[in-house]
Amino acid sequence: MTEADAAPQRPNTQQDTVVLDAKGLRALAHPLRVRLVGLLRKHGPSTATRLAERLEINSGTASYHLRQLAGAGLVEEDTERGNARERWWRSVHRKTWFNDRDLAEREPETTLVYLRSVAATYTARTERALNELQTMPRVWRDTFDISDWGLRLTPEEAADLYEELRGVVSRYRQDTPEAAVSAPKGAERFSVITHLLPEPDAPSPSADPAETDEAAAPEKP
Repeated sequence: MTEADAAPQRPNTQQDTVVLDAKGLRALAHPLRVRLVGLLRKHGPSTATRLAERLEINSGTASYHLRQLAGAGLVEEDTERGNARERWWRSVHRKTWFNDRDLAEREPETTLVYLRSVAATYTARTERALNELQTMPRVWRDTFDISDWGLRLTPEEAADLYEELRGVVSRYRQDTPEAAVSAPKGAERFSVITHLLPEPDAPSPSADPAETDEAAAPEKP
């Protein structure tokens, strides 16, 4: 995934993947920084000015957040493109992995802010696709889908489900600069976003609804 992968299994150890430590988690615990990293991964190296235009913020704000990301090793200056007047930035990695349960327990508020930032980014991406849906070629409109399935699983089954989904996605061409060059004609960028959402507080079904009502009623004298 280009933004983040908060899945429950062990991380992808490829060189293009960063496993978040405390410093990286704090750096990404800001929705604007998540979006900045996402833009650099999606569109390649850019300047603070160009990124600011995309995000509709001022270039000074973009520069500040890029420096914070650089301090955490998530982005770096692209010295081959930069000059004395303008600095170019690039993402150091293609993917982010966050699966440190101990870190999540030590930094619960930071973890929540980070995950909310990722979720907000995914929501914005969905909204953007919806806004552009009517102007897409019919062949691409026909691939669009928003679905959900309610399942009743054990934690082990949920983990197995994630591994199966990940295996299916991994069989397809990843969105990388190299893949863009070698992809067949007609291939475009395509996003697959998965949400595995436990609902442990959901009430359990009762074989007889009357039993539930009776159990909940006050005892008569």
